[in-house]
Parts: sequence; structure tokens; C-alpha cells
Amino acid sequence: MSTTQSDRLRGLLEPLVAAKGLDLEEIELSKAGKRRMLRVIVDSDEGVELDACAELSREVSDLLDESDVMGEDEYVLEVSSPGADRPLTEHRHYVRATGRLVKFQLAEGGELVARILDVDDEGLDLEVPGVKGRKATARRIAFTDIAKARVEIEFNRKDKKEEEA
Repeated sequence: MSTTQSDRLRGLLEPLVAAKGLDLEEIELSKAGKRRMLRVIVDSDEGVELDACAELSREVSDLLDESDVMGEDEYVLEVSSPGADRPLTEHRHYVRATGRLVKFQLAEGGELVARILDVDDEGLDLEVPGVKGRKATARRIAFTDIAKARVEIEFNRKDKKEEEA
């Protein structure tokens, strides 16, 4: 997608998305056979429910129909939330992942899997799980030390509410 079209789409859609209390995370325009696919990814601190995506999709479609930003060619519109294992790239992504297990690719090389306990402007306070019965350890990591980060899916994780009960 050309930078100008991306900028025009973002400029058009961001106020609508923000009015719904959501963050416009990503806009992707790609070819899908003979048609184009426009994917709009939104999120919030509370997550995004399916009904909110459906309502926003209708409003985005109407807004795009009223404008010329997509031109005359056919396209398929998809409005969704980011996947559970999407990369963490923004400060708000780390805040939303607090309490979750994350796999970090470190800038100096190597990997670290740890749970995010707290996030501030400089970095993260982590809990590194113990191995073979050892206790978990605390670790601090600066944002500048992180090359990549992605939430790890946990199928047997206890919910915070279950732990407090």
C-alpha cells in the first residue's frame, strides 16, 4: 500500500475508531486474487468484542463509501482485533500484556520467557519462571534491550480471579 494511501486511510479512520474508545493498531491493504483486502486492526485496554468489530465494520464501510480513498476497484473489508500472539511493539501493548507470559528476543542475542509484572516508561519488571522446581526470579529489562516480544499462549494458566478465590 502506498504511504499516501495508508496515511489517507489512517487520517480518515482514526477519528472514527477513537470515537469508539478504540486504538487503530494497523491498516493492511493487500491483494486477494482479483480483489483487494483491507484489514483494519483495532484494540483497547479491555480488548474488543465481536459485536464492537461488527458495528465498527459497518461504520467504516459507510465512511469508505462516502470517500474516494479506496478508488473504484472492489475490495473486501475486515475489521478485527489483533491476534493473541501478535508482536508487542508499542508501550500500550506491554501495559495490556501485564500478567501475561511473553517471549522476548533480546537485542544482544538470546531469548527470555517471563511474565510481565509492571510496565513504566523505561522498561518492564518481569517474573522469570523457575525451572525444575526452582522459585521464580525477578528481573528488570529496559525497552532498549528488547529486539522483539510476543505473548505466549497459555492453555493452563489460572485466571487472576481464580487465584484470588
